[in-house]
Amino acid sequence: MILQATRLSLANLFDSRTRGVFWKVLGLTLLALSVLWFALRESFVAFVWPWLQAAMMPQLPDWAGWLAVVFGILASLGLAVALSLLLAPVTALVAGLFLDDVAEVIEQRDYPLDPPGAALPLGQAIAGSVKFLGVVVLANLLALFLLFVPGVNLVAFFLVNGYLLGREFFEFAAMRHRTPHEARQFRAKHAPTVLLAGLLIAGFLAVPLVNLLTPLFAAGLMVHLHKALSRRDPAFGTIRA
Repeated sequence: MILQATRLSLANLFDSRTRGVFWKVLGLTLLALSVLWFALRESFVAFVWPWLQAAMMPQLPDWAGWLAVVFGILASLGLAVALSLLLAPVTALVAGLFLDDVAEVIEQRDYPLDPPGAALPLGQAIAGSVKFLGVVVLANLLALFLLFVPGVNLVAFFLVNGYLLGREFFEFAAMRHRTPHEARQFRAKHAPTVLLAGLLIAGFLAVPLVNLLTPLFAAGLMVHLHKALSRRDPAFGTIRA
């Protein structure tokens, strides 16, 4: 069941509509980071650089003015490199606003006879996006701390990320058809299966550059998994039409 959901989710990444969502997310992410880079650079030039010149280089001769240019270029490049480290988490934050688009593509194409899911309200989608970013940051900070504990570092990375990511994305998929309370109960009932799927998401997250697709892959995986579990466990509540 999990392998089938994984296969379908990977195939969905090549769907033209899903690719459209990805390019939209990536474009907005790069735009946000570019604006942040420009704002930080201009703030440095306006407030920090004059102080550094006065405090550290008050007697710098005129002929050495090129040093300031070189330092400015290096500082700009260093800032760009630092912001590139935020590419994956910022992409995750932006992608959280478009997960319903991915779910709708899958439901319309693969489950046309099922009742369509209801998109989450904008406020709930924003809150979920921020929550997902917090989960990723918290999980990786914890995993980074556990790197200093021999024998548990790699296992901790996958278990922590697998549990948290599995929980968040499964409940997202479930809440398109169930109330939040029912979605949490349904996830808890099938916790081992959700955890195993979450471990696959954690593995996806661990691959550089590929991890930019993590939210779209995870959303697709959990939509398929929720559908499969709902068919296997029809007695659990009522799926909202």
